[in-house]
Amino acid sequence: MVSEVCLGTMTFGEQNTEAEAHQQLDFSLAHGINFIDTAEMYPVMPRAETVHRTEQYIGSWIKQSGQRDKIILATKVAGPSRGMPWIRNGENDLDATNIRTAIDASLKRLNTDYIDLYQLHWPSRNAPIFGQKEFDPNLERESVAIETTLDVLDSLIKEGKIRHIGVSNETPWGVSEFIKHAERKQQARIISIQNPYHLMNRSYEQGLTETCYREQVGLLAYSPLAFGRLTGKYVDDVQAKGRLTQFPATWSPRYMRQEVIATSERYTKLARDFGYTPTQLALAWCYSRWFVASTIIGATNLQQLEENIRATEVKLSDEVIAAIQAIHATSANPAQ
Repeated sequence: MVSEVCLGTMTFGEQNTEAEAHQQLDFSLAHGINFIDTAEMYPVMPRAETVHRTEQYIGSWIKQSGQRDKIILATKVAGPSRGMPWIRNGENDLDATNIRTAIDASLKRLNTDYIDLYQLHWPSRNAPIFGQKEFDPNLERESVAIETTLDVLDSLIKEGKIRHIGVSNETPWGVSEFIKHAERKQQARIISIQNPYHLMNRSYEQGLTETCYREQVGLLAYSPLAFGRLTGKYVDDVQAKGRLTQFPATWSPRYMRQEVIATSERYTKLARDFGYTPTQLALAWCYSRWFVASTIIGATNLQQLEENIRATEVKLSDEVIAAIQAIHATSANPAQ
């Protein structure tokens, strides 16, 4: 059982120091969060100089705090190289050699002998993810079969290195394939999918809601604030400090689209018209959706973290939900 709020950690090691990371972890546990999500490639934006720092910071906290048994710890193995040759020399496909190398390294960095939830960060195959709105067969490439990947994950569960498995940035077809092969070979089933979900990207609702409901796969909603676009800070100040101004525009082009900027202004106004902060509106939306198992929040300071957690107390009225649906009807998924 995981808390409805999950602490995302990809700022640890880039936007947050080790001491700040430990403060966030302590604060989260003190406020009822038992679910921590990380990845071997973190922090972002990815760089050879900082890679693996996030897991290292969490690992040092685990060692110092002695609270490993109090948390559900999730991490991810990187898929085929997306311009990151510093991860296993850029040959990090989802085969047995790479996954075993990745899990052993993550366990060492995290100062633990097991991972509660081990996730595939993105598919081996060509799939429409990270801002690619449509499937393009012209982008087909060699890939590791889902069955092959599942074989090694099932073995790692039997060895006790991981307890459960999940996918990330997946499609209905991918989820169905993992379930099909698991049932055919009586292997471990995926229990979660970590995909983007927020007011400006509700593409999960188109196919994945039914697939995951029927197969009992829970959504871990990431980027619920759309890289900060839904906090209203960039509406108030286009040069506000954050990922969209600190990192190159090429890192997150989908959040730089003019339609995204315009739609974020509409949601910011809607929130303030009803007496909410934009952050409260965006997170309360995710917290209220029946298909969201846990929402992954990220913060660079404790004030942001507290607001994100307290947004669970906000209940959106039917009038507010109708207003959200009206905006969505005229600007559906601009950040997909």
